[in-house]
Amino acid sequence: MKLPSASFLLIAAFGAIYFIWGSTYLALALALQSLPPFLLIAARCLVGGLILFIFAAASGAKPPSRRSLLYGVICGLLFFVGCHGILANVQQRVPTGLAAIMLATIPLWIAALQTGLRRPDRPSPLSLTFLVPGVVGVALIAWEEGGGGIGAVHFIDIFLLLGASLSWSVGTVVSEQSPTSSSPLVMFIIELWAGAAALAVVGAAKGEVSLVHPSSITALSVAGWAYLTVAGTVIAFAAYIWLLRKVTPTFVATYTFVNPIIAVLLGWAFLAEVPSIWMASGALLVILSVSGLLFTSSARRSRRPNNARTEYAVD
Repeated sequence: MKLPSASFLLIAAFGAIYFIWGSTYLALALALQSLPPFLLIAARCLVGGLILFIFAAASGAKPPSRRSLLYGVICGLLFFVGCHGILANVQQRVPTGLAAIMLATIPLWIAALQTGLRRPDRPSPLSLTFLVPGVVGVALIAWEEGGGGIGAVHFIDIFLLLGASLSWSVGTVVSEQSPTSSSPLVMFIIELWAGAAALAVVGAAKGEVSLVHPSSITALSVAGWAYLTVAGTVIAFAAYIWLLRKVTPTFVATYTFVNPIIAVLLGWAFLAEVPSIWMASGALLVILSVSGLLFTSSARRSRRPNNARTEYAVD
C-alpha cells in the first residue's frame, strides 16, 4: 500500500529533523579529529549560508531591512559563536551524548527567560513545574560526570555547554522581536554569515590557522564537516521550515527530546561512548522536563504566528 505523498513528505521531514540533527553531534566529533573547532564551524556557516543564498536568490527573496540585518547579526553571534562555537570547542573533550543532553535544555532556558522577562507568552505555572526534573537531571549528570575521578568530565566543560544552551536561548528570545518583513531563510543566511565572520576572527585569534594542514586533514573529518554543512544546515533546516507550515510548532519541537536519544545511541554505537546509569537517569529527567514543558505550552504556542523562526533548532 502506497503512502499518500503528503504523508510521505511529513515522515521524511520529521525523519530529517529527528535523525539529521540528532546525528550532527557524531558528525561534529568526526570532523574535530583533524579540524580546529572555531574554524570548522566558521567554514560550515560560510558554505551553508552560500548554498542557502543561492536558493534564496533563485526564489526572488527580498533583501533584509537595516533593522532585520541588525537582529540577524546579533542572533548569529548568539547562535553560532556563543552556542555552536562553544559546543565544538567543548566536544573535543566530552562525549557526544553528554553534549546533546546539555543542549537539550534550550527549551528550559527559554521558558525561564520568558518568565524572568515577564513576557506575555511566558509559560503557565503548570508548565514551569516541569523545569524541576530538568534541573535535577542536569545536576545529577554534572555530579556524576564531573566527580568520577580519572577521566571525568571537568565541571567547567559542563558549565560551558549550559552556557552554549543559554546563548542559543537568548538568541531565540531576541529573534522573536525581529521584524517579520524578511523571510526566515534570509534571516538564517544573515545569522550564518555573521557567525562565520566572528568565528573566523575567534579561530584566528586562538591560533587555529596554524593548526590547519591540508595534508593532515582526514577524509573522515571532511565527511563530518560536509554532513554538518549540507545535511545539518541546509536539508534539515529546509525540512524544519516546511514542517512549521504544515503542523503545529509544538509537534515540530518534539525533536528537542528525540535528538539527544539519537545522539547517545550513535555515540554508543560508533564511538564506544557507554552512558552510565546515572547519566541515563539524568537524561531521562531532562527529556521528561522538555517534553512536559512543550506539551503543556502547546495551546499557547499554537496561537502564535507560524513564522518559522529557528526557535529551538540546534542543527
